[in-house]
Amino acid sequence: MYAPERHQRIVEQARAHGRVDVKDLAELLAVTPETIRRDLTSLERRGLVRRAHGGAIPVERITLHPGVGDRGGINQTEKMVIAEAALAELPENGSVMIDAGTSTICLAEMLPTDRGLTVVTHSLPVAMAVANRPGIDLHLLGGNIRSDSLAGVGTWTHQLIGMVSVDVAFVSINGITPERGLTTHNMAEAAVKSAMIKSARRSILLADHTKFGREEFGRVAPLAAIDTIITDPGVNLDLVREVEAAGTEVFWPGRG
Repeated sequence: MYAPERHQRIVEQARAHGRVDVKDLAELLAVTPETIRRDLTSLERRGLVRRAHGGAIPVERITLHPGVGDRGGINQTEKMVIAEAALAELPENGSVMIDAGTSTICLAEMLPTDRGLTVVTHSLPVAMAVANRPGIDLHLLGGNIRSDSLAGVGTWTHQLIGMVSVDVAFVSINGITPERGLTTHNMAEAAVKSAMIKSARRSILLADHTKFGREEFGRVAPLAAIDTIITDPGVNLDLVREVEAAGTEVFWPGRG
């Protein structure tokens, strides 16, 4: 098989499965892993894929960052499953910080009203989901509101996060890899997420399976900063093993 034929197969596989791995491609195309790595480098230079740990991701998965309203219907079933599983991590009569994101909005909508929870958030949609709920003491963090995430960022947000210490922080993310840890596409939001993790006694990451193996521009924290990642059953088991080898537990409903 000539290189252009391999490249076409690689792009087709990446677009069909959302990710390709060097080892799997080498077996599929009957070439060495070194050849596949060179192919991926060539494809990345042409803007067709982006290299990630052990493989590559199609550019369609990393170039578009729709607003929170547009993202609401993407992987909605998986996000509902993740949010429901996250309810087990809530403290009794304690405090939680809830990050901006579609999975965290789902969690906010499911919060019980019989625990006397204190909720801290910089997300307007999260705040609206719990503002009139009995049994919840809401604290909305100020800041410069980003139009796509509808969340506060900047100096005010950081100052207010630094004034609190919560039992649990529920954080969302755009990318998870062992090498880069947790990443997101916006630097200002990356800084807020990092501060949230530092403000909490325990940090729980809510991330559907598409976030594994992705790398974005803004680094948030190493994997070791997170106590548990809650995902959905569609997650790639090889990627899970890599994350857990770095010391972070990964859980999804139904996992034994």
